[in-house]
Amino acid sequence: MSTDRFALALADAAPEPALPIGEALVARGLISKLQLRWALETQARTGVRLGRVLLAAGLVRRQRLYEVLADLWGCDFVDLVTDPPDADIAGGPERNLMVSESWIPFRLVGRALLVATSEAPSEQLAARVFAACPEDLQSQIGAIEFLATTDWDIQVALGRIFRTDISRDAAFGLSERDPLLGARAGLTIMQRLSLEVLAGAVAIGALLDLRALLVALIVAINSAFVFAVLFKFVTSLVGASAARKRDRRATPARVPDDELPIYTVLVPLFKEANVVGELIENLRRLDYPQEKLEILLLMEEEDRETIEAAKAADPPDTVRFVLIPDGVPQTKPRACNVGLFFARGDYLVIYDAEDRPDPGQLRDAVAAFRDGEESLVCLQARLNYFNADQNLLTRMFTLEYSYWFDCMLPGLDRLRLPIPLGGTSNHFDTARLRELGGWDAFNVTEDADLGVRASLHGYTVGVIDSTTYEEACSKLRPWIRQRTRWIKGYMQTAIVHSRRPRSLLREGGLRGVFGFLFLIAGTPVTFLAVPIMWLLSLLWYLGLPGGTEIAHFFPHPFAMICTIGFIVGNVLMIALNLLAVVRRRIYWLALWALVAPIYWLLHSWAAWRALIQLVHKPFYWEKTPHGLAPVEVLCRTTSPEVFATFEYEEPERLSA
Repeated sequence: MSTDRFALALADAAPEPALPIGEALVARGLISKLQLRWALETQARTGVRLGRVLLAAGLVRRQRLYEVLADLWGCDFVDLVTDPPDADIAGGPERNLMVSESWIPFRLVGRALLVATSEAPSEQLAARVFAACPEDLQSQIGAIEFLATTDWDIQVALGRIFRTDISRDAAFGLSERDPLLGARAGLTIMQRLSLEVLAGAVAIGALLDLRALLVALIVAINSAFVFAVLFKFVTSLVGASAARKRDRRATPARVPDDELPIYTVLVPLFKEANVVGELIENLRRLDYPQEKLEILLLMEEEDRETIEAAKAADPPDTVRFVLIPDGVPQTKPRACNVGLFFARGDYLVIYDAEDRPDPGQLRDAVAAFRDGEESLVCLQARLNYFNADQNLLTRMFTLEYSYWFDCMLPGLDRLRLPIPLGGTSNHFDTARLRELGGWDAFNVTEDADLGVRASLHGYTVGVIDSTTYEEACSKLRPWIRQRTRWIKGYMQTAIVHSRRPRSLLREGGLRGVFGFLFLIAGTPVTFLAVPIMWLLSLLWYLGLPGGTEIAHFFPHPFAMICTIGFIVGNVLMIALNLLAVVRRRIYWLALWALVAPIYWLLHSWAAWRALIQLVHKPFYWEKTPHGLAPVEVLCRTTSPEVFATFEYEEPERLSA
């Protein structure tokens, strides 16, 4: 079929609009002249379409806008919710293309293919539609006729038609693309064989010389602990130094509104009915043109309570609900993969339900992407807690996050080492995120895995000096469950990226391998080792039962060396927390840094629990509850600027 025939089919269907859309809306009484003037000024400032400005401001309903556009385009309007497309016809073209170009085949009537679109009909669009159709459908098409519909209707229709495919790709896409990149595969044959050889060597060593074996194991555990903590301390010092240099630099110039790209915000929600209203209010404070925001609330179909709470919160037009189809595994990364399929922004960020991001964070990320190197794929914002002073657990959590995000990650960035991402406030180049395959739905710390995977594929991950405030888990049992999941995810990530040791060395280099071993693999090992070292030290020096036997097997010089290492390791842990105190100026937490060794014992509890789960329930996702803090804590923050609002002239006032 030639493009000439497309032109003929469109000649009567798409006449030149008699009125611009703004004037047409005024003529129909849908907006006032004053509102149109405000919208035109906003359009000139931001460079987006007038309709998007009006929708973002809530001045016109989406369906009414597209009904008017249908009149201007000279075609009929179709509601795809009440009149869904023919699945056999609509399921033919490539679904990713239909999402990006916002059209969907509706029905074949005779030899005319009816196509629903939210973009203006054109010969070029008709040609792209025809080219995207499978050959058997092309042979039946004599003409293409367009119907107008809303962009949201198209995405809902695509979600229904491709429900099974979208769900499968979200869960298994990465592992089907490369099984060795997914946690689903578990241990490979070589990894199992290596563990069996190691276990056999330990058994033989115990039979030949139990004393020598114990000495070797204890020295190895102690060395791993000391070097892992020392690695974090040195890296954090480098990060703190780099951060101070950035502090002295001039503030980057504000990116003009008309140069800002469309930004997608993914918010995975599950059983968050108690905080979803506050979440929407926090997102309203983002200093970013509303016309260029696409906020997708990712909610499980079964979670009716959260869905109803989100509806009751009356979100702005920039917020869209994406219902995640039932399926396994029911995890955050699977939900994010579904969101990635529908995302239309040039950049994409993930926020959790309780997050309070700095209002200017999206602008900071755009500026950093512009100034960054070509290989930059992701930027990690800093995380901290607004309920730091609630109890001992939240104080220690705040110290830990402060050194990790304010010092450790900038140090990894400065040293060009792989950066394990945090679970929120990750800003991505959307196209490159798709190239990487999105998230691993079977990895329970999918963010750390993605950061390492990006580094091993030649991409870089950076950090930005913008903070997102979260709610620190304030109760012990939920904290243990949350930390169990995190450490289990680090174990999964260590397994995944050690499956190809030669590839790891080739792509990451010695520097990358070093960082991977001490950070990803070393972190769980460190936590597992802590109670063993505490027990040995107590037995040896306090004369507890068993001390004499240990003295017989463990020579005094080795005991002294290991004990000194243990003390040094704990001192470094305290120093790490003090570094965080100085860097973030939270001096009131300085004395609590002394509790760090005890806090690490809680990590050990979670680590051993994670090791057991790794064997019996490797993909089990332990949900962290939010909204546990008292109301008076939830209604304040440790940083007043978090609640700073962006001043702008509201369109509602213009209509008064």
